[in-house]
Amino acid sequence: MTRRAHVGLLGALAFGIMTLFSGCGGPPPRAVVYVGTPPPALIAEAPPPAPGVGFVWIGGYNRWEGGRYAWTPGRWERPPAGRRAWVRGQWVHARRGWYWREGHWR
Repeated sequence: MTRRAHVGLLGALAFGIMTLFSGCGGPPPRAVVYVGTPPPALIAEAPPPAPGVGFVWIGGYNRWEGGRYAWTPGRWERPPAGRRAWVRGQWVHARRGWYWREGHWR
């Protein structure tokens, strides 16, 4: 299996697990936009080398823009003081459709 295929498989597995447990996160935030179609699969990204010590890779995601999904590529960021890990944002399926739950530092 190539590295690219391996990364793609891991991304698909992570998305499946997030989708499985998406109902466990409580109610959606108040000001959400519901989308009637599910998001496309995440694009497998091979992060470029980190720009320096202490940077954390924040993977890309599908955003809703202009009535369609559009890909936002991943990026390197320094975590805020006292934070180390990035919790990836995710599309959550609810009764009214799909909505975006923002990523955050923990």
